[in-house]
Amino acid sequence: MSIVGIEAMNLFAGTAFLDVTKLAAHRKLDMSRFENLLMKEKTVALPYEDPITFAVNAAKPIVDALSPEEKDRIEMVITCTESSFDFGKSMSTYCHDLLGLNRNCRLFELKNACYSGVAGLQMAINFVLSQTSPGGKVLVIATDVSRFMVEEGGDALSADWSFAEPSGGSGAVAMLVSDRPHVFQIDVGANGYYGFEVMDTCRPSADTDAGDTDLSLLSYLNCCENAYLEYQKRVDGAHFGDTFGYLAYHTPFGGMVKGAHRNMMRKLVKAKPAEIEIDFQNRVTPSLTHCQRVGNIMGATAALALASTIDNGEFDQPKRVGIFSYGSGCCSEFFSGVVRKEGQERLRELKIKETLDNRYELSMEQYDRLLEKSRELKFGTRNMVPDASFIAEARTTLNQPTLLLKQIKEFHREYEWVS
Repeated sequence: MSIVGIEAMNLFAGTAFLDVTKLAAHRKLDMSRFENLLMKEKTVALPYEDPITFAVNAAKPIVDALSPEEKDRIEMVITCTESSFDFGKSMSTYCHDLLGLNRNCRLFELKNACYSGVAGLQMAINFVLSQTSPGGKVLVIATDVSRFMVEEGGDALSADWSFAEPSGGSGAVAMLVSDRPHVFQIDVGANGYYGFEVMDTCRPSADTDAGDTDLSLLSYLNCCENAYLEYQKRVDGAHFGDTFGYLAYHTPFGGMVKGAHRNMMRKLVKAKPAEIEIDFQNRVTPSLTHCQRVGNIMGATAALALASTIDNGEFDQPKRVGIFSYGSGCCSEFFSGVVRKEGQERLRELKIKETLDNRYELSMEQYDRLLEKSRELKFGTRNMVPDASFIAEARTTLNQPTLLLKQIKEFHREYEWVS
């Protein structure tokens, strides 16, 4: 059996965050309803941050740790996003250039709602398994940004928008895929996928989201069950309650995952409520720890849940992790792999929790001003110089070199490293 998986991975969740409990109080939301989201914080993209800054900041520690010879074996860069800012030019070209990679490299982009990150990961896995270039590596970067906007002098937000607001985050997860899966070894062939056409959520224009939240929840639950059942057909002896030490679900918000897990345990394991709650705490909660602090980062969220599982789980003995990815529209997949202590140690060397702790906390006044500022950086922006003085404290809060957007000049984006 061929060996393949994630050699290294890293999360980057920006320079600033918002306490979403304070946001809910500020918006005068129904707090009993809000608490069902199971959210704590969300990363907020500042005017000098975009999908490229998130992507490169996530990938750079991984790339810098490679020897020159290993770095030159990166033969493909895949960006996975629904936040691209050009209909033709791939963001992978910017990432490739800023990371200083070999020019003998395939560069392209995938868009498939929140499924895009797993689509990129599976494409990378199959490239390695094909052995068309033995020893070749693939850099997969799932990166997405939520920018909520209001027109200057605009009225209050709608109720639907307001309840989406606390969960919409920004961030990127970078994954180096190779035949040396130090962090996460894929169970080759253990995949169940399920998809159909449904108009649950979509982006009918570059800066607008639309959809039916109830339909989206039903589609998510339907896909979760059927993708797993297909996995079970393909994997002899698979059992939802026993096979997986941990489970990592695509996490729009924690409450949605809790509902999905309850549904799966009731139907597939015939578990009682008390048993389901214990199982949720033991097998699912580690995946939510980072998600609750970053928010829904669309194409990167399933990978974020996996990174959180590895960072916060217990792996003194190897454990299998089941992963569910869902993308609106829709396509879904359930797959699995094994994490060992080495993988956790390598991931923890990147100090994800410490980086999250170091982000700058926005006040409500700063956040409301940012909603108006966000109008300046839309899809197709031709010329623009971000206001570096806007919440300038956030630019250096991480205590490490951070890539930020310098300017847009005739559509071309230019970046700078800030320490």
